[in-house]
Amino acid sequence: MSREFRGHRNCVLTLAYSAPWDLPSTPCVEEAAAGGLLVTGSTDGTAKVWQVASGCCHQTLRGHTGAVLCLVLDTHGHTAFTGSTDATIRAWDILSGEQLRVFREHQGSVICLELVNRLVYSGSADRTVKCWLADTGECVRTFMAHRRNVSALKYHAGTLFTGSGDACARAFDAQSGELQRVFRGHTFIINCIQVHGQVLYTASHDGALRLWDVRGLRGAPRPPPPTRSLSRLFSNKVGCATAPLQPA
Repeated sequence: MSREFRGHRNCVLTLAYSAPWDLPSTPCVEEAAAGGLLVTGSTDGTAKVWQVASGCCHQTLRGHTGAVLCLVLDTHGHTAFTGSTDATIRAWDILSGEQLRVFREHQGSVICLELVNRLVYSGSADRTVKCWLADTGECVRTFMAHRRNVSALKYHAGTLFTGSGDACARAFDAQSGELQRVFRGHTFIINCIQVHGQVLYTASHDGALRLWDVRGLRGAPRPPPPTRSLSRLFSNKVGCATAPLQPA
């Protein structure tokens, strides 16, 4: 271990890093952020901005009335967006610590965030995803169809992928909000998702990592996919790297 950051009074759940070259070139900022800035969110209700080079706390971001569950950074705008169990998203200037705006429309905890092209996508325990204008906090779109909390988000090539406590992943057209496909196969909450090329990766509390073929999502409307649309399943059993998906 080369450095330890102490200051939070409870669990640290999320973090993001801002490199020095993404920050303004002013003498005071250059000195403080020589090694970059690390932003952390905690169940103590705060987010903190740390100087990586020194390990010192640069700012404490106070305003949430619940645990900070997730955060994303607009590094070029030196802005952090934090989501909380208080059902709000808050935007902060990570250099000054100033709270810039509050996003209020969710009816449950904000569990996950994604920032793309000046749009903030938020997944919530209220079973929705909302799309917000990052610069104003205006909600411009709501994505429905989840039967449980929305636990994971990933934007890729015009498609918004979600993971949910209902054990399904979903693909939405990010512009229209139209549900394009549902991926069924997991038996418990989906904790995280990733997309690379034409493959969607989903990891679940059921102990499995699944790979899905997502070709055709941006094309013409297509019939519902067959129940055996799963490309591959990884489990923690030796010798069982692949297995067919059984119909739900």
